[in-house]
Amino acid sequence: MARELCEVQGLIFKRKKYKEADVLTKIMTKDHGIFTIDVRGALRPKSRLGAATLNFSYGKYIVNTNWKGISTLRTFKDVKQLDQLYLDLTKNAYSSYVLDLLDHAFVEYKDIGSFYDLIMKALLKINSGEDAAIITQMVQLKLLNAYGVAPQLDRCLICGKVQGVFDYSMELGGIICSDHFNSVSQRMHLDPKVVALIRTLALVDIDRLGKIKINPQLKKDSGKVIDRMYVNYLDLNLKTKKFLDELALF
Repeated sequence: MARELCEVQGLIFKRKKYKEADVLTKIMTKDHGIFTIDVRGALRPKSRLGAATLNFSYGKYIVNTNWKGISTLRTFKDVKQLDQLYLDLTKNAYSSYVLDLLDHAFVEYKDIGSFYDLIMKALLKINSGEDAAIITQMVQLKLLNAYGVAPQLDRCLICGKVQGVFDYSMELGGIICSDHFNSVSQRMHLDPKVVALIRTLALVDIDRLGKIKINPQLKKDSGKVIDRMYVNYLDLNLKTKKFLDELALF
């Protein structure tokens, strides 16, 4: 396929040095998925391309591409940066992990559909100071769909009940209502509030997630359950997740 110039709307992440003065970076785009671009001369002093491709920069990028392998950045326009994600270590860690999860869910140049808007909205919320941990948990749960391992959280696995008190079964991959607690041995015996929070985060649209305050212990417990889902169902072993967990120790 011949190379062509194409304008893409997207966000920059995973920047690393390439050759003497170039940079390779990933870009999450609205219509063409995630792919790698070569930013030539990005490390040279006063490079305009380099300044426009710092992590968490977003806007319109004109690339030379044949829709496989590494594309080349030619120019850009209307580029801004989510500066708090770049400057704040904690926000940076959460955002990097969210983008890493998305990156591992799709092959390059594959349309990521509604996940583009989900991730952009999540990053904007984290950048503005909303609860990064809760937003990340929401994204984690919704991205399980992209990996093809989404648990059943909308209704009881046994009878289909949608309201009431629920527990979660890691082995069965879904929630169990209290009517069947005695008949299901592989349930986690979670606090019903933890299950309720996980269900809310998985099922509610991110636009409906306001600036809410969640009890710290409840938030910690829900995070542990979601992390167990990822270990049990995927076991990705991401460096960004390891760094985020280490950061939480301080």
